[in-house]
Amino acid sequence: MLKLSNITKHYGNALILDGVSFVLNAGERVGLIGPNGCGKTTLLRIITGQIAPDTGGVQITPSHARLGYLEQGFAQHGAATVAQFLQIGEEALAEAEARVATLATALSKQEPGVQLLEDYSEALERLESLAAAQPAAHEAESVLAGLGLGHVDFETPLAILSGGQKTRLGLAQLLVHRPDIVLLDEPTNHLDIEALEWLETWLRGYLGAALIVSHDRTFLDNTVTRIFDLDPETHMLAEYVGNYSAYIATWERQREKQLAQWRDEQEEIHRIQADIHRTAMHAMSVELTTKPHDFTIRRYAKKVAKKAKSRERKLERYMDSDERAEKPKLSWRMKLEFVDLPESGREVLVLENLAAGYHGTALFQGVNAVLGAGERVALIGPNGTGKTTLLKVIMGQLAPLAGRVRLGTNVKVGYYAQEQELLDPASTPFEVVRAVADMSDTEVRSFLHYYLFSGDDVFTLVGALSYGERARLALARMAATGCNFLLLDEPINHLDIPSRTQFERAMTAFEGTVLAVVHDRYFINAFATGIWAMQDGALRRFVDLEDLSRANRNAS
Repeated sequence: MLKLSNITKHYGNALILDGVSFVLNAGERVGLIGPNGCGKTTLLRIITGQIAPDTGGVQITPSHARLGYLEQGFAQHGAATVAQFLQIGEEALAEAEARVATLATALSKQEPGVQLLEDYSEALERLESLAAAQPAAHEAESVLAGLGLGHVDFETPLAILSGGQKTRLGLAQLLVHRPDIVLLDEPTNHLDIEALEWLETWLRGYLGAALIVSHDRTFLDNTVTRIFDLDPETHMLAEYVGNYSAYIATWERQREKQLAQWRDEQEEIHRIQADIHRTAMHAMSVELTTKPHDFTIRRYAKKVAKKAKSRERKLERYMDSDERAEKPKLSWRMKLEFVDLPESGREVLVLENLAAGYHGTALFQGVNAVLGAGERVALIGPNGTGKTTLLKVIMGQLAPLAGRVRLGTNVKVGYYAQEQELLDPASTPFEVVRAVADMSDTEVRSFLHYYLFSGDDVFTLVGALSYGERARLALARMAATGCNFLLLDEPINHLDIPSRTQFERAMTAFEGTVLAVVHDRYFINAFATGIWAMQDGALRRFVDLEDLSRANRNAS
């Protein structure tokens, strides 16, 4: 259905993709993974024809197969309302109808030739395919509800939707038209756990081909049957059978095997080098200590020395060849470290009969909860239930409608905002960290190096940074403040898988207290010591996700 052959792409002198080839068949769901900036989005744009490759080609069969692409950013396409946005395929349908009518007229006026009959048959297939893909109102309503947009009316202006709602609407627009091939670039961003599970179910029942770029490891585990790993060093694609967990297990086995082979080879090289050195030293010693007239012995010593030199040159040629096993590279990933933390009291956060919302309408009320020192709690719930609102109330950015928030003794709060609005777009990474940390210029640059800002990158304007780069900078700013209580609003949305893993380890090692809004189930299971769930205007506490699922099953 989708075939890529030897795709190569450069940007200037920088190689992005090198000889990428694969085949994607109907019914297959494949995960495309790799660190941010390795070329995943570039590859998707080559498939859609937005970017031309330097070499290679893309083939879609049959030729009338419809390709759907979910970009990371929301593309409005001139639509003013939700209804207009979801019916964006009407223009293509009208064009297909006109094409069929034109060819039908031609058939009625002349003796049909082979080419005309083929053109008519192809045009009719395209019209039938487009007509079948036109979404009925009830289908669109079902998809919107599954993605947490059931409350959004078809006549709602796009302009009043939030960024997260627009992202989900873009996904809804793709799903209701059911293209034959879907390319999904980070489809899980801004989806809560219920919407994630709904999308997983939808994909498992999808009969077309799906290529999915995602950093959500549980989502990949639950949807894909193959993994394409785009290597940032070689710029080539490696294929693995199975889901993400199967991939990482295979990758680790291969890496351990390569490392063992490299170590064995190093031992053998050192043994040969030592043997050559001993032989050469022995020959030199014999030659230096032998009397000048002992020609036979001296000739033998020179022959041995020459043989040692020959072995040395042979070893050098081998070490310069491609036959050697390469040492597995330790990828340069974000290093998240926190400065020394002040010790807080036993109770870090106390919520007493708390209610909060907007314009006098409460999103939640009657909330009573205590967060103890050292706890790492995941705050979850459907979008719109007040998770971000709760964090803003705790930070003092929003006044509660009722009740109060009390922070414990010696608590210093660090806040990571979901939309990264705390970052001044006119500032630079260097200025952002310098403003909150007592560091020298050299220390600031060294600190930012841990977050993958090197060289002149530290002087790039925040407004020119990518989403992932802004996420790294927001984390750097938070880490530099020396806080012992972290409020994190979707902190890993724009982090790649290696950086998410590093972030998990940092959170696990962090000695302070954490309350994090997060929907990555893999991350929650690895990091959280408890769950706070926003449900029906109230806050309930659970031990883990399984405890939450069990409670929901019992309630239903």
